[in-house]
Amino acid sequence: METNRDIHTIDAEGKPPGRIATEVVMFLLGKHKVAFQSHLDIGDHVQVVNASKVKIGAKKFDQKFYYRHSGYAKGLKMEALSSVFAKNPGEVIRRAVSRMLPKNKHRTERMKRLNVSN
Repeated sequence: METNRDIHTIDAEGKPPGRIATEVVMFLLGKHKVAFQSHLDIGDHVQVVNASKVKIGAKKFDQKFYYRHSGYAKGLKMEALSSVFAKNPGEVIRRAVSRMLPKNKHRTERMKRLNVSN
């Protein structure tokens, strides 16, 4: 099946990362298309601009942590939202989108179609 992939641009200025991520996921999954089927990857390309101007609450900025585990004992790693945002503001949106996508074989291909610019 041949798909036409359009490019959608989303402005992140003044919006919370979760609201931006839900918009992005809809386009990456292809749910806005008439021919949507959950087992096919027919989504579009998405560009997110102004990621550094995203709106994050003051408490959340200090209190939210990203967790990952190596699988070994005492292998839990924590990283604060503030430190991730300081290094690369686009990574906050990228992580939100990645965790909203279905955890299946199409996930990496869909993430390749996401372009986030600061």
